[in-house]
Amino acid sequence: MNVFCTSCRLNYQILRTAVSIIIITFLAGCTTKRNESFITWEVYRGDDGTNAYSNLNQINTENVSKLTVSWIYQTNDKSDYFTLECSPIIVGDTLYGISPGLKTFALGAKTGKPIWVFDPFGNKSKEGGVSRGLTYWKDGNDKRIITFVGNKMIELNAVSGMQIMHFGDSGYVDMNKNLRSHDGLNLTEDVNNTSPAIIYKDLIITGSAVGEDYESSPGHIRAYDVRTGKMQWIFHTIPQPGESGYDTWPKDAYKTAGGCNAWSGLSIDREKGIVFAATGSPSFDFHGGDRQGKNLYSNSVIAIDAATGKYIWHYQISHHDLWDYDLPSPPNLITVKINGKVKESVAQITKQGFIFLLDRKTGQPLFPVEEKPVAVSKMQDEQSWPTQPVPLKPLPLCRQRFDETVITDISPEAHSYVLNEAKKYAWGDIYLPPTTEGIIQFPGYRGGAEWSGACVDMKTGIMYVGVNEIPNITQLVRRTNDNITALPGIPFKKAGEILYRQNCSACHGLDLKGNSSFPPLFNIAERLNSVDVKAVVEKGRGLMPGFSKLTEQDKSAILTYLFNVNSKQVYQKQELKETEIRTHYNLKGYIQLLDQKGYPGVKPPWGTLNAVDLNTGDILWKKPLGEYPALAAKGITATGTQLFGGGIVTAGGLIFIGASQDEKFRAIDKKTGETLWEYQLPAGGYATPATYEINGKQYVVIAAGGGGRQRTKAGDYYIAFALP
Repeated sequence: MNVFCTSCRLNYQILRTAVSIIIITFLAGCTTKRNESFITWEVYRGDDGTNAYSNLNQINTENVSKLTVSWIYQTNDKSDYFTLECSPIIVGDTLYGISPGLKTFALGAKTGKPIWVFDPFGNKSKEGGVSRGLTYWKDGNDKRIITFVGNKMIELNAVSGMQIMHFGDSGYVDMNKNLRSHDGLNLTEDVNNTSPAIIYKDLIITGSAVGEDYESSPGHIRAYDVRTGKMQWIFHTIPQPGESGYDTWPKDAYKTAGGCNAWSGLSIDREKGIVFAATGSPSFDFHGGDRQGKNLYSNSVIAIDAATGKYIWHYQISHHDLWDYDLPSPPNLITVKINGKVKESVAQITKQGFIFLLDRKTGQPLFPVEEKPVAVSKMQDEQSWPTQPVPLKPLPLCRQRFDETVITDISPEAHSYVLNEAKKYAWGDIYLPPTTEGIIQFPGYRGGAEWSGACVDMKTGIMYVGVNEIPNITQLVRRTNDNITALPGIPFKKAGEILYRQNCSACHGLDLKGNSSFPPLFNIAERLNSVDVKAVVEKGRGLMPGFSKLTEQDKSAILTYLFNVNSKQVYQKQELKETEIRTHYNLKGYIQLLDQKGYPGVKPPWGTLNAVDLNTGDILWKKPLGEYPALAAKGITATGTQLFGGGIVTAGGLIFIGASQDEKFRAIDKKTGETLWEYQLPAGGYATPATYEINGKQYVVIAAGGGGRQRTKAGDYYIAFALP
């Protein structure tokens, strides 16, 4: 059955319910007869504090070299654009995961054999997307899996895989609803979720993924009744009148402002009943002329009462963000010992390469933080914030300033090429404001740290985190009503070209050739049809947001341009909204500074794994992670690569991590950072692994989907490893 249906026949519902009851009863009976022991991984990233730590030690530094493949499962819907970023959960002897096509499935965790598969699109579509995990809830024999598909939150029976049709409205909660009052404004919400929700008692608490353009949806955090789907509370990440933080925005900004979303997931202190969120940038995220102020609660760690949604405290890590320095992962909840005192804390990694360690009760920094003056923007209408918080401990995990001393030295030709490219733009530190002339932003907006997060050894307080060091060229392009008013009366294809440049070129390029993160669109008619492309433009897919605010005429014009259709149609005049008369900007493109052969334009390392003692703030070791075979063949090794995917740390003394562009899965000694074992995956492991034990046998599993931002070959694998 297609999940997007809004009604079902009564007899179908009765039959479905009866079958479900029979299956549940049978399987429950089978379960009670088994005499098996399980150590599970029931929560995304292993625990409520998202620390990705396991007490398992059967696989350890002494025997990890003997690790072999135990089983492989393929989802049969691989995609170049929607990579597998899912960290599966394991409940009892069942593993639950998600495919690139957003199918939810259950496997025997011991064998990898499928139990059930739920296809939200009814096997009638090539739709897909990114989902990093699932949520599990149970009350007695009532066991449910919560998943997100586009703007829909869905519950499945965990035993049978059948959709729970009495949840929400005919089987789903529409995340676009109950978000804000439009008050007569012509606004369309465009919300989805790439990270799993968390459970507090009988509440599902969730953030969301929203657009980052002008008038995108706000990223308010919401809680729903797990049984009915009815919304129970909402926390406004863009404050409304009378709420704390309202005065950090222009008056009435909450009506149209967007972003400030907890897109990477949430963590929770269940004993205290506090949920912790790390929020993203306000939109538009590279120019803030129409959002003057600090812009709370963007780029902030927030503590919220889990039962009521009431504000407890916040700590803002970037004021009035102009660099897309959204907080990329949920906070880590850990206990540390600082100067002899035990402290329950919240650790937040950042794209800038910082780690902020905060008191869990008050939100105050546990190591000194200084508000340091930064460069002031000279852009029209902009009022950048004059200072930014900089922790004095731990020291930054990556370089934070671009100058000639960091330009690549892997060859004289590469150095000369990058230097000539770099001279076209302004250089500076991490808070050099963007301009229309362009700046080199280092680290780039892919980190420092990224969505893959950090793992923490809960016994020692040592954090392990992957870090990228690849600069971006950040350049703004003015988007004014001059281009819009020039459209009426011109040929449809020409109007489509202008609209494409305004709305699409930042990702797919002015030349339609795409980049390392977004696919090319030239000759698109050879691969796709216009109906499917229009659906993607409207709803979004994977990394691409939906452009639901475009008119039908705009969408038709863009498609005419993309498909090179000779049309006699003429673009008609449209009334401009007030917000379109202001000076707005696009990002020219998500462009990395690379050499002539496509390698990063700075000296290696380009991707590192770091160990940080959060008790002292000291960096214990830093090791390059990954390498390029072509460079290694020339003797240029230990470069590291761009990293997407997290690690887990175990009591066996190991860190397990994929992430690297060379498509290897590694076991690393957590004390030294040395690689003890590696396995060449069939596709890149750009996900966080999980580990579990069944009948005394430990397994480690990782999703290997390739593709995505790394642009390596696509795959659809879940691979489990164990000792012989």
